[in-house]
Amino acid sequence: MSAAGRLAAGLAALERDGLTRVRRTLETAQGARVRVAGAQLLNFSSNDYLGLAADPRLREAAHRAIDEMGVGAGASPLVSGHLRLHEEAERRFARFAGLPRAILFGSGYAANLGILAALGDSDTEIFSDELNHACLIDGARLARAQVTRYRHNDVRALESALARSSAGSRIVATDAVFSMDGDLAPVPELLALCDRYDAWLVLDDAHGVGVMGGTGHGTLEHFGLRSPRIVYMATLGKALGGYGAFVAGEADVIEWLVQRARTYIYSTALPPMAAAVAIRAMDLVDSDFTLVAGVRDRIEELKSRCAKRGIPLLPSPSAIHPIVLGTPARAMEASRALAARGLLVPAIRPPSVPPGTSRLRISLSAAHTAGDVETLIDSLAECLRT
Repeated sequence: MSAAGRLAAGLAALERDGLTRVRRTLETAQGARVRVAGAQLLNFSSNDYLGLAADPRLREAAHRAIDEMGVGAGASPLVSGHLRLHEEAERRFARFAGLPRAILFGSGYAANLGILAALGDSDTEIFSDELNHACLIDGARLARAQVTRYRHNDVRALESALARSSAGSRIVATDAVFSMDGDLAPVPELLALCDRYDAWLVLDDAHGVGVMGGTGHGTLEHFGLRSPRIVYMATLGKALGGYGAFVAGEADVIEWLVQRARTYIYSTALPPMAAAVAIRAMDLVDSDFTLVAGVRDRIEELKSRCAKRGIPLLPSPSAIHPIVLGTPARAMEASRALAARGLLVPAIRPPSVPPGTSRLRISLSAAHTAGDVETLIDSLAECLRT
């Protein structure tokens, strides 16, 4: 079969199995309500957990940065692309995370690839939760390390694997809030194992920052943890409303990433406006607690009302709430039925989730109202009953 024929056959197989993905084109800014193909939809698909993606305060920060420093950084950070706003954003995130130093990456995906490939080598064993995001999986592969997957959130399985390890260095890598289930990693227990077995703990808190913790500072704040073993990543493109990612940790860890993380060294630095937006977003989390309180109110409303209506949610303290339906066809049918009622709730299918666990993935935002949640519950009750 020719190269083109193989692609055609692969696309046909995706279509046959109900796994073809289709991009939606939003005709509005991101928000609780969006327009797609002329239709107004109540949006429960976005990771814009604090409703900041189109917030006028962030837009103002972006405009000021463009006026002051232009649009592009012009070079990689180690050449001449590290601008004053990048430096200020890194210092601000280190304070926000409660860790000594931080570094700004182009995306969460690039950050996790950079962390694991820089910390790992052929004498390293990386222990990866089986439900980790693709960027942690791919970062472990790039590290050329031995990779051991452990059962989801199974501390005993992880300890057994660590005890068997004879690697020269060890890394435990995990989502802090799992992007498709919404549950939390048992971070205190993982950190205790890392202390016992001399391992780094790489935490991807992309879905925790802005939602978890007493003041929305993320999963480390939620558990009250600090440790020199933690290498902490959080994205800017979800609750913080912009784009990019930070990694925070001990000063020597961050300096090692500056010197050795290929996704940092060989990428053009983020536009300075992205750094300015990040600074403003962190300031808003700290000064406008209605943002964090708003998303938490919506979380509690969803959970309590689903329980009353018999709608089966997976346990989740986060803004992510899946309803597992099993087959891709069932998930797609439910998603289409909700769209017909004016709601955007995506169907998530393999390979994003394991086979047999296709689902609706509900994402809540501070921009939603209690009435929006009630509309969602009523529509879910109707669609799941049929």
